[in-house]
Amino acid sequence: MSTPASLARYDFSGRVAVVTGAAGGIGRAICDAFARNSAVAVNWDRVPGEQDTRHFAVDITRPESIEAALAATLDAYGRIDYLVNNAGYAGPTLPLDEYDPLEWQRVIDVNLLGTYHVSRFVVPAMRRANAGRIVNVASLAGKEGTPNASAYSAAKAGVIALTKSLGKELARTGILVNGIAPAAVETTLLTQMSPAHVQTMIDKSPMARLGTPDEVAQLVLWLCSDSCSFSTGAIFDLSGGRATY
Repeated sequence: MSTPASLARYDFSGRVAVVTGAAGGIGRAICDAFARNSAVAVNWDRVPGEQDTRHFAVDITRPESIEAALAATLDAYGRIDYLVNNAGYAGPTLPLDEYDPLEWQRVIDVNLLGTYHVSRFVVPAMRRANAGRIVNVASLAGKEGTPNASAYSAAKAGVIALTKSLGKELARTGILVNGIAPAAVETTLLTQMSPAHVQTMIDKSPMARLGTPDEVAQLVLWLCSDSCSFSTGAIFDLSGGRATY
């Protein structure tokens, strides 16, 4: 990874970035990275992060809470330039035939339907501005299909397809839609998985390590910057060399 002194810097002054699930983990790193680069960074999560002054309570499985947060955000800041659909739920690590159907549905509801609901409320605001960037945090599991994680793999595959579809829909509107497919990243989300499952993911990495939230955040910043201008409906791997396509 690059040393801090050589990290890219951006001027997001006057821009507003909404990040779902930013109380901790990857979302927190993304939110903080936007703030360090002069954006107004807003956390849409059920709970605020530590010292989180820009937070609106959102449960992305409840459309009415998204709609309320959107109205409050626009009232407070007047615009949304960047949307990062990051909120996620891994669920248990179990064979498909042992998976509780209600838990399987919850994984789909949070990861896939949550991304859909947040996007369907925010896109009209971006259309009115004829500009915007949406970054969906998918997963390498959505490409490869991780054993004993059928719900999560299926949900993230759906996020990948949604990203490609929405990117094409909005290609001439000034709104770019891209996705990120990280391999395992070192966050508390991994505590929802068995240690053996996590170790398997590490063993599959040519770099033999987990990714970091800050590495994800750096890619998000680039995708939202003016340096990214001809990529939409694309999925960017962040896998330590593990991705094969």
